[in-house]
Amino acid sequence: MSDITPADRWALLPAGIREQADGYVLQDARMGAIRVVFEAGRARGMGLRDAQLVVHERYLRYGDSIARTPRSPLDLESLAARAAGLPGRVVAVEAVWDGDTVHDWFVDLLAVTAEPAGEHRLATIHTDPAAAADRAGRALAAHLAVPFHFASPDTPDDEAPRRRP
Repeated sequence: MSDITPADRWALLPAGIREQADGYVLQDARMGAIRVVFEAGRARGMGLRDAQLVVHERYLRYGDSIARTPRSPLDLESLAARAAGLPGRVVAVEAVWDGDTVHDWFVDLLAVTAEPAGEHRLATIHTDPAAAADRAGRALAAHLAVPFHFASPDTPDDEAPRRRP
């Protein structure tokens, strides 16, 4: 189906599927929309990449009408409040790369706790992720008087060495 446009692929889908997929798009639930289009479109010769292109075109069509997922706050007061509400004592702040086919590379800012031991996501950063995570993470770590760790601030690497206790 590579010679067919996303609009043509969209027209191949039943009206109910198109309505459901648009509902997901308007809620900024890209993966749900792709799943619905892929499952229904598979019987019409659509592959996963075709479904992704169809949903991408729907995102372009709706533009500013989409209820975008709010960005994580990165101000010190908000991050400190989140850290204060965690179970256990925060012993470090860490920035860790992650990525997927929808969002590309992003950085999770984590609080590492002791008693109980664990790590807790404080923020997910998509825009200028390395610089923003470094800035916010260092500020929070200084505020909490704990170490900050970002193993790969210059290059996205989801296998970079993690902080060791």
